Amino acid sequence: MASRWVEVLLSGQTTIWQRLLPGAKCPRIDYNLFFARRANVQPAKNRLKYRHNVNCLNVVVASDVIIKPMLELLTCGAAALNLILDDRQLAQFESYYRGLLAWNQQTNLTAITSYEEVQTRHFLDSLTVIQALPQPVPPGLKLLDVGAGAGFPGLPLKIACPGIALTLLEATGKKAAFLAHMTAVIELPDVVVLSERAEEAARSPEHRERYDVAVSRAVADLPALLELTLPFCRIGGRAIAQKKGDIQEEIRRSSRALEVLGGGPPGVQEVSAPGLPDRRFLVVVTKIAPTPDMYPRRSGMPAKKPLI
Repeated sequence: MASRWVEVLLSGQTTIWQRLLPGAKCPRIDYNLFFARRANVQPAKNRLKYRHNVNCLNVVVASDVIIKPMLELLTCGAAALNLILDDRQLAQFESYYRGLLAWNQQTNLTAITSYEEVQTRHFLDSLTVIQALPQPVPPGLKLLDVGAGAGFPGLPLKIACPGIALTLLEATGKKAAFLAHMTAVIELPDVVVLSERAEEAARSPEHRERYDVAVSRAVADLPALLELTLPFCRIGGRAIAQKKGDIQEEIRRSSRALEVLGGGPPGVQEVSAPGLPDRRFLVVVTKIAPTPDMYPRRSGMPAKKPLI
């Protein structure tokens, strides 16, 4: 089993990094530690007196140090989804969080910025999409994130499943610049950032009916969303919409869009993980027929006049 990184804050506000020994399990963690990297003090001069803490969400206090498990909410939540994140993946999520905070000072990326809420309501919520992907996730799976915004769910999915080929579609230039920056910073290969509206990109032969999966989160109501995602999916591919709350009315109003755009009957999968509020669902639509050339309509029309 992979070890876990923890951040140790010394009384003088010196930050060092330590690592939990392999075998540590959620929610019970064995805080046997050894120094790993970026250590500002020698281990021989810092013999830690620690106590065992059986709650993975708590902070461990040990004499003159505070040991705070890094991304422990994400780690525990991912484990509940049968995902084990290794050291490199946790370091990538940590860099992602810090980059999100830095860019959010200049660009409106998200209103959710606390360390705990980003782990659950952004990172973990994004990872629930894996439950609707082909299992096991095949290498080279072509996945498109429509309206990627700050990168959710696309970037967390890429970190957790590095073998997928990811395209992030985001019309706002500043957000697209952030996505390109973070892709480079956390060293994610095989990622394309496309700054274009979905209505326009879906008419390009390079993107039309080329993807195994098109996913979206908080973009539009389902009838409009299907017009923005299904044109990208190959026959047999699937569109996945992350939804929460009462979605039955949205699904009912989507019957015409499904028929016109080539979608099959929608499947609804409820998802849950520790720390996620509200009832959350994945609406999964398999594409069974080609999308007529006239769709999607010009920019703005799918939302203004949805196919209902």
